[in-house]
Formats: sequence, C-alpha cells, structure tokens
Amino acid sequence: MNVLVTGGAGFIGSQVAEAFLARGDRVWVLDDLSTGKRENVPAGAELVVSDVADPAVGRLLGEARIELVSHHAAQIDVRASVADPARDARVNVLGLLNLCEAAVRSGTRRFLCVSSGGVVYGAPEHRPTPEAAPKLPLSPYGVSKLAGEYYLHYYRRVHGLEYVALRYANVYGPRQDPHGEAGVVAIFSNRLLDGIPLTIYGDGEQTRDYVFVADVVGANLLAADMTLPDEPTDLDAVAYNVGTGIETSVNHLATLLERVAAAGPGREHRDPRPGELQTSALDAGRLRARGWTPGRTLAQGLEETYRYIAAHREGL
Repeated sequence: MNVLVTGGAGFIGSQVAEAFLARGDRVWVLDDLSTGKRENVPAGAELVVSDVADPAVGRLLGEARIELVSHHAAQIDVRASVADPARDARVNVLGLLNLCEAAVRSGTRRFLCVSSGGVVYGAPEHRPTPEAAPKLPLSPYGVSKLAGEYYLHYYRRVHGLEYVALRYANVYGPRQDPHGEAGVVAIFSNRLLDGIPLTIYGDGEQTRDYVFVADVVGANLLAADMTLPDEPTDLDAVAYNVGTGIETSVNHLATLLERVAAAGPGREHRDPRPGELQTSALDAGRLRARGWTPGRTLAQGLEETYRYIAAHREGL
C-alpha cells in the first residue's frame, strides 16, 4: 500500500514507518520536525516537512494516492494542553480535520488514529479499563483526543472513511525523548547514566500501564488490515486499547531501572503535580482477541531501552 505516517520522524511514528517499509509498502513521512528528528526517518521513506494543519497536505494525499494514514502527529503534553488549550486543539483537532478532509477527497481507504487510553477515560472506576468505560477526560489533551474519535465516527458514517482508533497506554522504548509524562523511562535512564538522583513527584505510588514501542508497532500493522464492522454502532466498535493491563508505580519503575543500570544515585521527592492522574491500566482483551499480544515484559523492555539510550549517548 501507499502509506502516510504523520509524526513519522518521532519516537513511535518512525518505528511504525519502518515496519510498513519492511513489509513492502511505500511510505511517506509527514513531520514538521518540531519534536521529531530527521535521523529517525527510515531509509526508503519520503520525508515531507510540513504541519498537519497545512492545507497543502491535501495535495500530498492526492498526488501520492495514499491508501492508509497512520496518524501519530500530535501535541502530546498534558500540562501544555492545560496551559494553552487553543494550541492543543489547533494541532490535535484542526490538524486531524485537515487530514480527514484530504483523505475523503483523495479516496484514502483507512485512517489509523492514535488516541490515548491514558486520558480519554479520565479517572476510571474500573482497572484495567475496557474500551466501553465512560469517557470523562480531565485535560484539554484528553478532550482533543476524544473529539478526534467523534470526528472520525462522523467521517465513517457520512463519508465512508474507514478508521481504527488505537488508545495507547504509556509507550516507552528506544528513541524515546525525555519529554512529557510518558518520557519518564528516558528521563530516569539518562539520570542513572549521569549519576543524578531520580526525581519523583508526590509519593511515587501513582501507577501507569507501560507498553513497549515494538508492541505498539505490531498493533498498527494489525489495525491496518483487520476486518471492520460495516456500520460501527459507536466509538468503541472500532477502538482498541493498546496496553498490558499491568499497573506499575513510579517507585517500582525506578527500582527496575536501578537494577538494569546497576546504579542507585538516590531519589528526591517533590510536590505532586496538580491534576496528575493517580492510576491507569488498560484492558486490551479486544485487541488480544484479534491476535495481538505484548512481546516483552516490562523488565525486558526497560533493559533494551536503557541499553539503547546508553549506546546512543556514546555514539555507538
């Protein structure tokens, strides 16, 4: 297929682009390089430096005859969305709409939308949280991600654009930047390599569901070709959680990484961050029923990530 990966110079998108190339697809990468890196773009992919909200993106989808969009470009920082909701919406809502309009005009077959299982459910009552749980986001970022799913539901029902919403847990792995909440693995790894104490906000007992990036890539490949219902009845009919279902506290994450690094420079606690979600874990049973399964334990994934970061710092 002809595949467009937006945000394809970033941590996750670049590895998704590699996977589509590896299976024989032609791949275009759309990235404004505000956070993505040219060196992440895989050989064989065509890089287009542009903003997802740029009207010119429509010409790209038409000229390249894009059949599949894997949409990873986004404003991903929860705190930044609170500070500037308008900017968050411009990227996550208006950028999505620009792509959807272009996809409809150019006859794109399917749209893979990266949503967020960590924020669209808000503070869920049940964990691991299934797709059908109430959606009560507590940040502009969560609202914009949920709005994207509603817009895509509209484009499916009215314009026939197939889509799958992938609700990621906290993704970690090689190429991860130490930015944002999900960047804690990279932040801790770099601090351990520098011999600097690990900073933990609050008591460190807040939990997250950490899923390895290679497993997220596998979810994208599966979603690209899976059979979908002819007429999705609601958002959850074509939405899939991508996570392990396992809650890991920040304290335990620190302990695991200290073991990998064989180092313990200590820990320092700071005041809790206002509005931070205390617990999160996703039930990925529906995706597992489609044949997906996480390929690495957290301990295995952390070791691979730490070794990658250490080697990258040394230029190896």
